[in-house]
Amino acid sequence: MDAGAVAVLAGFAAFGGLLAVLAGAYGLRQARRVRRTGVRVEALVKRPPGSASDEPAQARPLLQFATEDDRVLEVACPVTPSRRRPLNDGDHVLVLYDPADPRTVVVQDLERRGPEHAFITAGALVMLLALALVAFAVATR
Repeated sequence: MDAGAVAVLAGFAAFGGLLAVLAGAYGLRQARRVRRTGVRVEALVKRPPGSASDEPAQARPLLQFATEDDRVLEVACPVTPSRRRPLNDGDHVLVLYDPADPRTVVVQDLERRGPEHAFITAGALVMLLALALVAFAVATR
């Protein structure tokens, strides 16, 4: 493979890695902002439409809550149910919502920062791989 093709491949890899880093950083920033400035309310966990009552909760449930201005909203839960916290129909959870955009919520004590950190780590590794490809292409010239 010639050096030009390796450089193009490295450029695409670096761009993809940069997008992954930015996506992870944006997710962490949004969650931190909502935790800092959000309004805390209790939300009712509801089964998503179309799911049977005997079906295990694999899909993200809906969260129903009232905002400060007495609007009732239903939003998809930002986290999936787990064995530790199944989020069954009728449960109540504490959520923090953004007063400027109430559809942006963070479920208190269920924030999973792992995916955002994984995006940042994977993106950084891909960018390092791209740098190594460029160094290899320059060295083989």
